[in-house]
Amino acid sequence: MTDPCNLGAVPMLAAFRQRTLSPVEVMRSVLDRMEAAEPLLAATWAAEPDNALAEARAAEARWRAGQPLGPLDGVPVTIKELIATKGFPKPLGTAATELVPQAADAPPAARLREAGAIIFTRSTVPDYGMLSSGLSSFHRLSRNPWDVRLNPGGSSAGAAVAAAAGYGPLHVGTDIGGSVRLPAGWCGIFALKPSNGRIPIDPPYHGRVAGPMTRSVEDSALMMSVLSRPDERDHMSLPPADLPWQDLDIDVKGLRIGLMLDAGCGLPVEAEVARAVMAAAQALADAGAVVQPVGPVISRAMLDGLDRFWRTRFLHEMQQLPPERQVLILPYIRDWVAAAHAYTAMDVYTGQEQVLRMKEAARDVFHGLDFILSPTSPVPAFPAEWASPVNDPARPFEHIAFTVAWNMSDHPASSINCGYTDTGLPIGLQIVGRRFDDVGVLRLSRFYETIRPVQRPWATPWCQQVKP
Repeated sequence: MTDPCNLGAVPMLAAFRQRTLSPVEVMRSVLDRMEAAEPLLAATWAAEPDNALAEARAAEARWRAGQPLGPLDGVPVTIKELIATKGFPKPLGTAATELVPQAADAPPAARLREAGAIIFTRSTVPDYGMLSSGLSSFHRLSRNPWDVRLNPGGSSAGAAVAAAAGYGPLHVGTDIGGSVRLPAGWCGIFALKPSNGRIPIDPPYHGRVAGPMTRSVEDSALMMSVLSRPDERDHMSLPPADLPWQDLDIDVKGLRIGLMLDAGCGLPVEAEVARAVMAAAQALADAGAVVQPVGPVISRAMLDGLDRFWRTRFLHEMQQLPPERQVLILPYIRDWVAAAHAYTAMDVYTGQEQVLRMKEAARDVFHGLDFILSPTSPVPAFPAEWASPVNDPARPFEHIAFTVAWNMSDHPASSINCGYTDTGLPIGLQIVGRRFDDVGVLRLSRFYETIRPVQRPWATPWCQQVKP
């Protein structure tokens, strides 16, 4: 029998309706799983087991009375610690942060609670969410369940680990350059980076989005029906739209799909990754889609320009801290930001200007296409102790060339597992849609989910007494 903690949200809710499973049984199973796995995986912070069980008992009573609070009543959910939850601090993954309780739930947390979901813990991030890694000066080192010697990616590190390890079905991350898709790819789960503004967040920032991280496409679609509800605090949000989130049927015949195997710069795509992505493209072609190669979407000038701007932005943020707190930041990040001291105003301006070049390049590469396929990452998971696949603060973004442009250009994009390396590591396929076609990305992702090769069982390293 499947442990309740491994159930998807859609079948879980069906079981609640049929009274064959209760929210209390689910929550106990999730808490047991977390207790067993956390000493090894270190995915969460500030868990609330007693409160979670109390909320589960209340949800159980509502289901028995036939009066659920909302579409997610009683479903456990983790939320990335960068998203404020009332009464809890936001450590931002760094020892430099003062732990001040937040006055209110940020929009994603508020929407989940309104829908009846039970936020029972926060998922961990690296310092300031600035790394594609589980490396943090505040938290223990997060590890990849598929091989605990390796990195889960980031910055939604804990969320990806929690999803892969079965800490319930629903998890929320954030993404400004690949931070839900990269860890999803390296941990073998599904994640959606929605169109910018589709999910209200607070504080908003250009390119930054919140997105669902789950084991299945249908669970992410269910989350989008809740997370996309309006919130006036986000002045960059899209107009409210009643979209058919859970209508995932699609006819792929005649769809025009580009296949991008060269991002334009950054790390080259490893052979195992390229083979898995090409096999996915061929499966869609065999189903009737018209697949054609497309050129890069990003250049070295664009990636380096964005790097200059982000270094300068973080230098400003770091300088708001007193010196005794600055030194607590992860040394890799302090080394990364140091170069910004020498930048001129023109260096910073031309760096930010490259965002517009990314938008133009994304427009041009999508001409005549409905979707684009690419690797999520050019390489599989890397050592757990590294800050990035290159682990060099002078070259911090060599692995995000396939992902970051879509943040800057407003396109929705997902990552879905499309295969495994010879050593059994997951490989992520990125599916990018036209601007604001979030539902289309979910639909094509769901179609591919139904035709992809049989997936391997989820790894359970905590059952094998493996020590990192």
